[in-house]
Amino acid sequence: MKKHIYIYSPSGAVRDKAAFKRGIRRLQTLGHEVEVDEAALASHQRFAGDDATRLAAIHRAADSGADVALIARGGYGLTRLLPDIRYKKVAKAIDKGMLFVGMSDFTAFQSAVLAKTGAVTWAGPALGEGFGVDGTPDDIMEACFDDLLCGQGEGAGWRQSRLAAVNDTKIIADDADAIRAEGTFYVEDAVLWGGNLTVLSSLLGTPYFPKIKGGILFLEDVAEHPYRIERMLTQLLYAGVLKRQKAILLGQFTEFKLTPHDRGFNMTTVTQWLRQNVKAPVLTNLPYGHVPTKVLLPVGTKTDLSVDSRDVLLVWGHLSGGPQSSPKLPS
Repeated sequence: MKKHIYIYSPSGAVRDKAAFKRGIRRLQTLGHEVEVDEAALASHQRFAGDDATRLAAIHRAADSGADVALIARGGYGLTRLLPDIRYKKVAKAIDKGMLFVGMSDFTAFQSAVLAKTGAVTWAGPALGEGFGVDGTPDDIMEACFDDLLCGQGEGAGWRQSRLAAVNDTKIIADDADAIRAEGTFYVEDAVLWGGNLTVLSSLLGTPYFPKIKGGILFLEDVAEHPYRIERMLTQLLYAGVLKRQKAILLGQFTEFKLTPHDRGFNMTTVTQWLRQNVKAPVLTNLPYGHVPTKVLLPVGTKTDLSVDSRDVLLVWGHLSGGPQSSPKLPS
């Protein structure tokens, strides 16, 4: 199904022009009409143009009438723009059917849009790292993106890490929406939100941090040592954010380097620490993050979560009036 995809750069400057061009060609090969923002390849210091340029690009994307507004890349820069984004314009575009898709630094935009308007955006690929790879893009990522465009999907499924089975997970016993049997549990009608942990935690205490109670929080990060991951989780914990959630989904935490000084301290240590300090279930191995294989996730949508031992299913497509959604990932 041919769709109109608008490419824009609200964060870091596009340094890999070859990946940018490959991504456009790939989307065109898939049958889509690709429109590139006039400032998509702009450069100012580390940014894709100065603040005014990138802000204007966001608003042009919202005005484009495209089916999808897809970021060229992540990086850093969106937090500088949050006070000046015209959120009503963005929400109006979303209400008309536009799908804002991105990841990493895009978490700042998604969190602010959710906090200010309640509108749904999509955590998914960026142009370069998703479609512009040297070779064939990941087939699961492409299938999820295609199902998003076609409105054929209904959720995402995956298997937890073997050492992080649900039997080790604590559940809020008095929560009527969390039903637990031996090795299983179910959470109903919980808002899905989150994204990049570094970006999200940087928004804490600002008007752009969503105040979600009883939600499902998903997190990922890249090039952050596990102790830094734990430190940011500690910030969310002490601020009361984690205790207000019905479940926490840990995605992929990649590209960090352990040292002899760690002496066994790793992401498994962090996961165990987190489980000891929150009542909500902490689930692992969500296929999302700075990795080729990732599902697309609707930030701000009510979802149902079911777990049977290591098998996890997150569903939103069945909800009345729900947005178009991505497919299940086979377990």
